[in-house]
Amino acid sequence: MKSNSFTFKLDAGQQQALIRLLKQPRYRPETVPHTQIAASLPDCRINLYKSGKLLVQGKAAEEWVTFTLETEILKEVVIGYEELLDPEAFQPHMGIDESGKGDFFGPLVIASAYVDEGLVEKLRELGVRDSKKISSDNVALNMARDIRKILGDRCAMVTIGNPSYNRMYAKIRNVNKILAWGHARAIENLLEKVPDCPRALSDKFGPTHQIERALMEKGKKIRLDQRTKAESDPAVAAASILARAGFLYALKKMGKEHGFEVPKGASTKVRREAEKLVAYKGPGILLKTAKCHFQTTDKVLAEVGYTRKDLPSPF
Repeated sequence: MKSNSFTFKLDAGQQQALIRLLKQPRYRPETVPHTQIAASLPDCRINLYKSGKLLVQGKAAEEWVTFTLETEILKEVVIGYEELLDPEAFQPHMGIDESGKGDFFGPLVIASAYVDEGLVEKLRELGVRDSKKISSDNVALNMARDIRKILGDRCAMVTIGNPSYNRMYAKIRNVNKILAWGHARAIENLLEKVPDCPRALSDKFGPTHQIERALMEKGKKIRLDQRTKAESDPAVAAASILARAGFLYALKKMGKEHGFEVPKGASTKVRREAEKLVAYKGPGILLKTAKCHFQTTDKVLAEVGYTRKDLPSPF
């Protein structure tokens, strides 16, 4: 189903860029109350209000947003979140998402966030979207702070630190089962605060029954949904940003504790930092700082003259 109406909140720079764009000859000026500028194209009406709100409507609205607004003004892809076609997105539910799964250093952080119709509108005004679309760590941290102000006590976080993560993996040897356990705990923790929440939604990373089996008594009463690209849902998007902020804070704390700037991901730079850390503190430091089932572990140990046998037991 194609949407004919889109709403965005533009910052000052985006507003000025849009005004310049809409003054081009191909746009027909329109008079609309309370707007900074209004213009139209065939089957597309574009109104930029004094508040910074942008309303785009008409049969050609999605095409204009996709090929003009996103590429020339927003500089990112946003359709799929800004105009939610799923009516359940506005109904009371919680979203769950994680951060750190693909990073060699640092914990696995899972967050849950509760929304209802009023909270969805506030999150949309804030511009909340999937954290993977946010390139700046500072933007993610600031947005997480604003989300917590909006949600108050209606969010929760589970952090599986590296020692615990490595023990869990050594025991069950399956990342999706660790994820399922963390998602289940995030659901349970939020149900303590919002006991009447009827539904939980997360991105699909494995069979739904993995989370269901890990749920305790409170969680077994909730409807659990998983779907691909769940980050388009406002609750999941909020949880995504909260989880990322929790992960970033954890990396900063780890860096202070062990005396190095902790890089994200699993790149060559990450390997070089891990090699220096192991050379200075010994192979056991990886159990405290890294996810040791990554192949990066073997490469790092080999470079510094160790093997996996030199790693202490995680238990």
